[in-house]
Amino acid sequence: MTAAILFTGNYMTHAQNSIGDNNITTTDNEITVTDNEGRDEIIEVPEAMEQDIDSLMNLYMSKTYLDEDNDCRMKDINPVFTKEVYIDRLSRIPSVIEMPHNDVVQKFIDRYSGRLRHSVSYMLGASNFYMPIFEEALEAYNLPLELRYLPVIESALNPTAVSRVGATGLWQFMLVTGKHYGLKVNSLVDERRDPVKASYAAAHYLSDLYKIFGDWNLVIAAYNCGPDQINKAIHRSNGSKDYWQIYPYLPKETRGYVPAFIAANYIMTYYCEHNICPMTTRLPAKTDTIMVNKNIHLEQIAAVCGTDIEQLRTLNPAYRRDIVPGASEMTYIRLPQTEIGKFIDNEEEICNYKAEELLNKRTEVAVNDDAPAYASRSKSTSRSKSRYSSRSRRSRGSRKSITIKSGQTLSEIARKHGTTVSRLKQLNGIKGTNIRAGKKLRVK
Repeated sequence: MTAAILFTGNYMTHAQNSIGDNNITTTDNEITVTDNEGRDEIIEVPEAMEQDIDSLMNLYMSKTYLDEDNDCRMKDINPVFTKEVYIDRLSRIPSVIEMPHNDVVQKFIDRYSGRLRHSVSYMLGASNFYMPIFEEALEAYNLPLELRYLPVIESALNPTAVSRVGATGLWQFMLVTGKHYGLKVNSLVDERRDPVKASYAAAHYLSDLYKIFGDWNLVIAAYNCGPDQINKAIHRSNGSKDYWQIYPYLPKETRGYVPAFIAANYIMTYYCEHNICPMTTRLPAKTDTIMVNKNIHLEQIAAVCGTDIEQLRTLNPAYRRDIVPGASEMTYIRLPQTEIGKFIDNEEEICNYKAEELLNKRTEVAVNDDAPAYASRSKSTSRSKSRYSSRSRRSRGSRKSITIKSGQTLSEIARKHGTTVSRLKQLNGIKGTNIRAGKKLRVK
């Protein structure tokens, strides 16, 4: 790590080691910067920049609503521009967030416009699904709309993305942070995967970070590594609150995070200048939500309503095991608008469809008390063992079983032996009311 770094353009405030003419090499997950004195600095690339375009195109929304633009007449070649062109373009982006140019920013622009250009094409198409959601959430907290491109570097606009450390969803919330901002996470539900709820949680988090740091570049960096790491870097740089001054003291990935954010804003604005054609988008059918107060499996809806199960999963990504836990509290299901009436008309049939198979949690079970009991062989417990064995023998002596005769019913047997149908079912582990002649039935 270099002690201090001078960045190109009109943003130079600290001069010791310049990277203006540095040699920068890249691998799939890092960038190595070699300064003029031959010292190397490794910058980790945000994980989303390693995503394979093939995996993105296998998402339901991509397969269903995105296509390559066959009318695109631009050559699939990335043109080269001078540094001054990039500086000018960045300066013209309508933004309240400072977006300077330097060699690290340039390297991320080169990656987006070069090896990731087809992923950019996907993200430009997918942005039609997600950007309105992001912008509404940011507007609700009066935040700069440039922040809508954070999920580009967080998840490559993949709503099911899970990082190596467990960060999840478009906004890549860690478990603790997600729960702190009201996102429900349990065995059945993970609202970090819900684009709407996660977007509002992210906007709330970004708003809180700005109250702490008062500088958007520091906010963006803190979103990546947490406010504690930023405060450490500020202290190590003698109190400076300039991102580019605390840069050498940041984690390796965070050193690339703000440059990647600037590059994402650049490429999502100037993609045409780099011969990148957005994928064409067919907007999905309108959707609506319906509230339920009982557990429902998505497969039940798919089977009865004739809806594509993958579409239901895409519309309801928070339900991690396809179960909508309405029995816990009133819970929503998002459906194509055309399916809402069909769901209401067939709700009882939906709830009954393969309920025992798909929602197979028993609410009451009988304990098998026929199993042998084991006790210690030590002399100190032999007397207890003897008393227990005597009780066990007496208990077994009070049990009674019969052989079911042809034509007999549970209610008839219950009356005859002074018990109830429910008790017979409990004693014998019977779910329904059907019994077979010749079988043994315990009545006590």
